[in-house]
Amino acid sequence: MKIVRAKHNDSTFYGVIDGQTVNRLAHEPYSGIEYMGISYALDEVTLLAPAEPSKIVAVGKNYKAHADEMGEGHPAEPLLFIKPNTCIVGNGDDVVYPEISKRLDYEGELGVVIGKTAKNVQKGESGNYIFGYTCLNDVTARDIQKSDPQWTRGKSFDTFCPIGPHIETELDAMNADISTRVNGEIKQDSNTRCMTHDIDTLICYITQCMTLLPGDIVATGTPEGIGSMQRGDTVEVEIKGIGVLKNRII
Repeated sequence: MKIVRAKHNDSTFYGVIDGQTVNRLAHEPYSGIEYMGISYALDEVTLLAPAEPSKIVAVGKNYKAHADEMGEGHPAEPLLFIKPNTCIVGNGDDVVYPEISKRLDYEGELGVVIGKTAKNVQKGESGNYIFGYTCLNDVTARDIQKSDPQWTRGKSFDTFCPIGPHIETELDAMNADISTRVNGEIKQDSNTRCMTHDIDTLICYITQCMTLLPGDIVATGTPEGIGSMQRGDTVEVEIKGIGVLKNRII
């Protein structure tokens, strides 16, 4: 099932895509899918970022090959950082290149969307708390990240977390091909099975210290092949089974 947030005239709502139709939901989807009985043609609505998280919990260096290319060692436990929800933009939205940065990088990732309040999740039970999955670009001002003793500033500029194009509720999330293209050229090409810490491990680890709320997103890390983007570039993150997240850098 493909879940979207959409806007029609002045009304914003969640919906389910069925072919070229968006079936409007009566409320947010995490408490259950309840149709409102109203449908729109897909080309009649504007699709927005498909989730409204209170926070994005991201995982650094969670693919061995990416940790190798960074040359900063391999974390024995998940390396966590937070991106604020003001980073969120949707498919087709622009990513703003900050004037104070000299290097802006793409990081294509699988985003896990939480479906119900999760605290102290036990091993093997994370699936009960996952609503679905989306494509995510953990945009990073690399020069700022490396100049600061921690990563918050370099990861947290407005527009630094594109997600979309929708939430897919059915996915073999630990065996999904993931790639990133810049102006059509493949830069990252991997599979989620190459994660060091799997999704279940990540959710259990995160919820030992913080509560995840419905709509929150876990960004599961990026594979090898990171690189820079320039103003005017078009960046696409594709995950097989979900779709393509496309954004322009301005």
